[in-house]
Amino acid sequence: MMLRLRVSFPDRPGALGQVARVLGTLGADILQVTVLERETGRAVDDFTVSWPGAADADTVRDRLSVIPGIRVEAVWPTREIPGAAPDYDLLKHVAADPGRAFATLVDAVPGLVSAEWAVTVSSGTGELVHRSWQAPASLDEAGGLAGVKAGDLTPLRPLALAAGRHRLMSLPVPDAGLHLILARTDGPAFHRAELDRAIRIVEIVAILGR
Repeated sequence: MMLRLRVSFPDRPGALGQVARVLGTLGADILQVTVLERETGRAVDDFTVSWPGAADADTVRDRLSVIPGIRVEAVWPTREIPGAAPDYDLLKHVAADPGRAFATLVDAVPGLVSAEWAVTVSSGTGELVHRSWQAPASLDEAGGLAGVKAGDLTPLRPLALAAGRHRLMSLPVPDAGLHLILARTDGPAFHRAELDRAIRIVEIVAILGR
């Protein structure tokens, strides 16, 4: 089982090692550490970990929280496949077949930002154009999106928002009349670092897909 943990801790020597030691005692294999921020004397990192069996999120929180200054902000399942350059792999496939640029983007981008699914919707009609694996057949079928209007999901600028159990990211696709929407359930809000990464990827895919 793969999980992603978002952990905030004092930005001082040895703090990261303390987190890693506790995860090791729980049987976790740390596959990747993503630095989200370093400011005001604290750090926020995402840990992608593999577990030999079913992981108890409450146990993870309890064991890490006993370390002074450590805060576990979220624990959630992830589809992420850690690799040396997953962004480049996505862009390579887009460059090889530009006609499928946005379909390829939708299939691959959830794994880059630990989202569960992604869709593109028409900026004009709000209809789904592309869907990833696990994505709803329509946004009306996505549990927890009740009350969210089409305008909320097709903003003029990149946006992260919450809708019920979903944490959403919506990005305009330049010159394509589309918006890319990504969702994770029961996890934390998308961090600014994740939003910035997705923006760069979308901008390059939009250029390659012209």
